[in-house]
Amino acid sequence: MEDKKQIPPHMPSAIVDDELEKIGSIIEKMADPDIFVWLGRNKPVTEPEVYRAATIIADRLCGAVANPIIRNALEKRQLTCIKAWLEARGYQQIPVGDGTRFDAMPLCTFGFRMNVPVKLDIKTVNIPIDAVIMPKSAKEGDIPIFFEAKSAGDFTNTNKRRKKEAAKMTQLQRTYGKNVKFNLFLCGYFNSGYLGYEAAKGIDWVWEHRIDDLTLFGI
Repeated sequence: MEDKKQIPPHMPSAIVDDELEKIGSIIEKMADPDIFVWLGRNKPVTEPEVYRAATIIADRLCGAVANPIIRNALEKRQLTCIKAWLEARGYQQIPVGDGTRFDAMPLCTFGFRMNVPVKLDIKTVNIPIDAVIMPKSAKEGDIPIFFEAKSAGDFTNTNKRRKKEAAKMTQLQRTYGKNVKFNLFLCGYFNSGYLGYEAAKGIDWVWEHRIDDLTLFGI
């Protein structure tokens, strides 16, 4: 109905009415009464109320579409920043798709969006890591240092996303031991609640505007 702006042409009208009533009932139950203020009252809806509700919904829809695009662009810029910093210090990038495993990386190399296998119950799955860095000072058998690029334009959604990084840390430690170094490369608004939660899971971080702090990780 949304795509073609019509109801099913071959469905009996009685069934159409019945199904539309079910859809309407669900929408009414899920509707936010602070936005659709006329629901549950006897007073008719006014034009300003409809305009206000439509404006709020349109703004949320635009945000839902735009935010992932903005985050992807910021992530790309963050990885470009890491790349420039590492190459200025003699590191070489492993080309994407050349088949090099994360645990077979030569010293003084790095790669982006590499798959790292982890154990999940009875099976093994690959999880993507934004930046994988094998320090020039690493010893034989050492695991590279992992970084996830994270950005946030406000504090609203960061606490919803923090469990994702914590889950990755748990999976990596379960597979490769407690010495795994999984960290965040942050840009934007991350409050003490978010940072404290990640720190409690053993996750450290570097702010983009203080990228030289990467040296503290032996890089």
